[in-house]
Amino acid sequence: MKIITYNVNGIRSAMSKNWLAWLQASDADVVCLQEIKATPDVLTDLHLVENLGYEHYWYPAEKKGYSGTAILTKCTPKHVEYGCGITDFDREGRNIRVDFDEVSVMSTYFPSGSSGDERQVFKYRFLDEFGQYIDQLKLECPNLVISGDYNICHKPIDIHNPKSNANSSGFLPEEREWMENFVQSGFVDTFRHLNPEPHNYTWWSFRANARAKNLGWRIDYNMASTPLLDKIKRAAILPEARHSDHCPVLLELDF
Repeated sequence: MKIITYNVNGIRSAMSKNWLAWLQASDADVVCLQEIKATPDVLTDLHLVENLGYEHYWYPAEKKGYSGTAILTKCTPKHVEYGCGITDFDREGRNIRVDFDEVSVMSTYFPSGSSGDERQVFKYRFLDEFGQYIDQLKLECPNLVISGDYNICHKPIDIHNPKSNANSSGFLPEEREWMENFVQSGFVDTFRHLNPEPHNYTWWSFRANARAKNLGWRIDYNMASTPLLDKIKRAAILPEARHSDHCPVLLELDF
């Protein structure tokens, strides 16, 4: 099973940049999208997604043009779960999950705290309460992949300038500690599991020609629960895809 996570920073914007051709070429079985910024009723090209063999499930935010997640899948899920049952997070369309016989796959968009103190507090609350939700979910869905934009760089290797970003949201000690505890609770950072090399990033600022200089952050992950460890076949970052300030991240599982 080939899984791709992609923060598209607006699905309509991505589609205007030939995203559908990329989707066809990617030949993924499951595509987890974040920051869709749209409701399905305004997307005129969904029949083209269906023509590529995908079923599509959307969980937009209540606020127009903001946040939201979606999953495209070539395999019909036995169940689709919208949200996590926590109202403040579900209003922002923060996560959607599809369950198959072998694995459950979730698309998750963690909040950013970069806009100010109020959202950083919201982010910490999300980490705490969503983490508790996942602890319970693992009992129900032990084979679980949580794909998405975590808005956190785990370690110094995951950010181009760890010293100057020591006080930046996304690389704060409390966020990194949460990420370490999350991994230790029973998850594998699938990309890092197979790729120990530095200078691998998934997001670049639009400023200062950051992407051309590869001055990036690795904040997008496919986290697999530890029972899936021996199923991890391949993991890769796909920086050639340029429909967003993020790029896709691939995980292949061999069942």
